[in-house]
Amino acid sequence: MLDYLVVGLGLAGISFCEQLEENNKGFKVINDGSQTSSLVAGGLYNPVILKRFTLAWNADVQLRAALPFYRKLETKLGVKLDYKMPVYRKFASIEEQNLWFEAGDKPRLSPFLSGKTVQNTNPNIEAPFDLGQVLQTGRIDTNCLIKAYETSLREQGRLLGETFDFDDFNIYKEHVEYKSINARRIVFATGFGIKSNPYFNYLPLNGNKGELLTIKAPELKEGNIIKSGVFIIPLGDDLYRVGATYERTNKSNNPTEGAKKELLDKLNTFLKCDYEIVDHVAGIRPTVADRRPLVGKHPLYHNIIVLNGFGSRGVLIAPTVSKQLYDHIEKGELLSPDIDVKRFSKRFNTRLS
Repeated sequence: MLDYLVVGLGLAGISFCEQLEENNKGFKVINDGSQTSSLVAGGLYNPVILKRFTLAWNADVQLRAALPFYRKLETKLGVKLDYKMPVYRKFASIEEQNLWFEAGDKPRLSPFLSGKTVQNTNPNIEAPFDLGQVLQTGRIDTNCLIKAYETSLREQGRLLGETFDFDDFNIYKEHVEYKSINARRIVFATGFGIKSNPYFNYLPLNGNKGELLTIKAPELKEGNIIKSGVFIIPLGDDLYRVGATYERTNKSNNPTEGAKKELLDKLNTFLKCDYEIVDHVAGIRPTVADRRPLVGKHPLYHNIIVLNGFGSRGVLIAPTVSKQLYDHIEKGELLSPDIDVKRFSKRFNTRLS
């Protein structure tokens, strides 16, 4: 009898597995690689919403937990994950500069917004109104993390590389059964895949398609993350990730020409050197109408649990929310109403009636 069966191995699944391992729980993971949002994510951790110069939801608290979490994973997996680098927000006007300084006077934002503008010195970037520097930012290599974590689980005999089949799933009072595996609880961390989960498809997970380009720009020579209409994120070896789009209707993982054109149009407004497109990827972010995660137990079956809805900020959100879920299950601590799926109980009851 396992303690847990975890379905899905993106940022949500990995962060919950780390809670299980830290607390000596027996578990296995089922993952088919069909949900690609964590794999194709930019991996940026940035506590500030740069469109409005506001602090992202609980981002200061989340950042304090996230950085030690990824450091621990680097040591455990023997890989480099955290690439610390500042984010520079390109100002479009003097008015935007003034809004930046106003935001920087707010107590929770002041640790993250530099009080001085930065003059652009890169001739290949056009920024006539200077730049604002966001502090305590960087990039997590999510692709490397997921592949290394998969390898580690496989070596431990804890990974089943298959699509979860609900026809082979049975629920009992004190445990669940999947094929020949018995576990006290099951946690679904399947991102947009939750839409096809019969136990949690009542939840309002909308999904938001994001597309990213990788370009090679030997002349650019930029070591910082630049944010204008799109992000430019340095990857090394003259490679840069450019993104991202937000598409609410097309829910496929296939890259589109329309998104590529949108990204290039925005990039070309401020990038002034030649470049070559070397990759184009897409994934569906698990987003929720109220922009908060979906966490907690099924209304009827308390040994079936969901961990989902991290949207575009999974790098920051996953470590904190996964610990909150573990403490809720194992220690009886209450989940914050912000994230508890109980806030959608009316939707479940309507489905039953």
